[in-house]
Amino acid sequence: MHSHNLSRGALLILVSELLLVASGMVVKQLGGELPTEQVVFVRNLFGLLLLLPWLMRNGLSAVKTDQLRFHLMRAAIGVAAMSCLYYSWAQLPLAQAALMKQTAPFFMPLFAFWWLGERIPSMAKLAIAVGFGGVFLILNPTAGALDLALLVALCGAMLGALAKVVIRRMSGSEPARRIVFYFALFSTLISLLPALWSWVNPTLSQWLWLALMASTSTLAQLLLSRAYGLAPAGQLGPFTYASVAFAALFGWLLWHELLALHSWLGMLVVVAAGLLAMQGRRVPGSATA
Repeated sequence: MHSHNLSRGALLILVSELLLVASGMVVKQLGGELPTEQVVFVRNLFGLLLLLPWLMRNGLSAVKTDQLRFHLMRAAIGVAAMSCLYYSWAQLPLAQAALMKQTAPFFMPLFAFWWLGERIPSMAKLAIAVGFGGVFLILNPTAGALDLALLVALCGAMLGALAKVVIRRMSGSEPARRIVFYFALFSTLISLLPALWSWVNPTLSQWLWLALMASTSTLAQLLLSRAYGLAPAGQLGPFTYASVAFAALFGWLLWHELLALHSWLGMLVVVAAGLLAMQGRRVPGSATA
């Protein structure tokens, strides 16, 4: 049964990562047509609409909380991270954008240590050092000029890691659905004003692209949550790097994207560091993440 759940979880992860790359491809497609702020707002609004039936079934008591400041903090950080991510999808080769998003786990232990006082295991310290070595190769500062889009992508990964630490801070008292609801609510409100400020009336085809982007990213998150309910995160984590392979393939096929040697070397180092970090978290015989 355990191996069956692991196989199902791995398959769900692969499908989820494929959908996330598909969402990034739509963002790239719309990148020169619609402002990033508008795309972020539509994504958040769609997520909020999906949660309204749950709210109607459970009533206002389901969202009663004394952690409102942390929900607001998580939403503000999350919107900033999403904006950085969507900008990087639009500006960078798909494989680079997908890989930079995967650097978030290197920041999480640092934030957790700084804010929550969590100890950083020796294996995690090594993985962080190796991972940032890979990031250095990708950024390639010796070339004389840093790519702004790469820095924005790295900033997005850092903010995404901080948002996850905020979730960890709330997880002792807040159920997952409540956390998701407040993120959808506050992120929609926070992203509304920038979207209105830069609003461009979408054409019918652009609305369809936006609907596809929101649908694929939402479904990807649902599949991801389901997958981690089937098998330990340490065993499923390596499959998340499939997004880099998917992105490299589709970037080459659709946009003829080719990466420099230093980028490929950096990507390999980052992936190796991620696998090293997961190895450090894996507990033999454990059935839970």
